[in-house]
Amino acid sequence: MLTHSQPHHLDTIIEKLRYSGAAIEQLNNHSLRVIGSEDIRSQDITTSPYPGFPTDMQAQFIVLMTQASGTSIITETIFDRRFTHINELLRLGANIEVSGDKALVRGKTPLSGAETLATDLRASASLVLAGLIANGETIVNEVEHLDRGYEKLEGKLKSLGAHIERIKE
Repeated sequence: MLTHSQPHHLDTIIEKLRYSGAAIEQLNNHSLRVIGSEDIRSQDITTSPYPGFPTDMQAQFIVLMTQASGTSIITETIFDRRFTHINELLRLGANIEVSGDKALVRGKTPLSGAETLATDLRASASLVLAGLIANGETIVNEVEHLDRGYEKLEGKLKSLGAHIERIKE
């Protein structure tokens, strides 16, 4: 359940999640219930300014599309070099090809644990999500980006049943 939110600000994301197969119910003006599906549908996504699909969600959707049946094309129109996380997803076994501002994502691809390097905030989040999907252990290094944008993420994910821990160096 997502609380303390503004669902009407998330219309584009909600639409894409629903198309992918998620069931999303708006509980009130500030809460949503999201239920995922085992059968994830592929789709094409193009980032654009609000109210379009946010570039800040592109990396996370690429991870979702690695688990979708079929091929997706993700087009990044906002920032150059916003695909830096893809090399790390390839380490996990993702089937992604990049050409300019487009990433061709072929799913459904089993991911395997690996050691990865987070290059920015969105990459960090996508690598954590990919690590949760992957078989085996995934290590995400350089998580100071993650901490800057997602307060106590591992605790929140644990509360949802994730097997995740922070390793102190």
